[in-house]
Amino acid sequence: MTKIDPYLHAVLLLHGAGKEVSKESILAVIKASGAEADEAKAKILAEAVKGVNFDDLLKQSMMVAAPAAAAPAEAKKEEKKEDEGKKEEQAAEGLASLFG
Repeated sequence: MTKIDPYLHAVLLLHGAGKEVSKESILAVIKASGAEADEAKAKILAEAVKGVNFDDLLKQSMMVAAPAAAAPAEAKKEEKKEDEGKKEEQAAEGLASLFG
């Protein structure tokens, strides 16, 4: 499992709760989780996400994730079609052997 940075989680949590994303709020979330908070990381991240439209960003990531999630289902459909084709070939071979 991929480890995701707790500071990014804090930003998403704050955004989802409709709270201001600031150094202080990020530190509060990190500390509330029981982890040690790094003030420098919180400050840099708070500055970096100012003006970011998280709603658009999340919508874009969902649009990218949806086709990726559908790919395995499509692969299974193709595999099933191939299996059906092989069964038909085997049945035809069996019939052909009856008539020599």
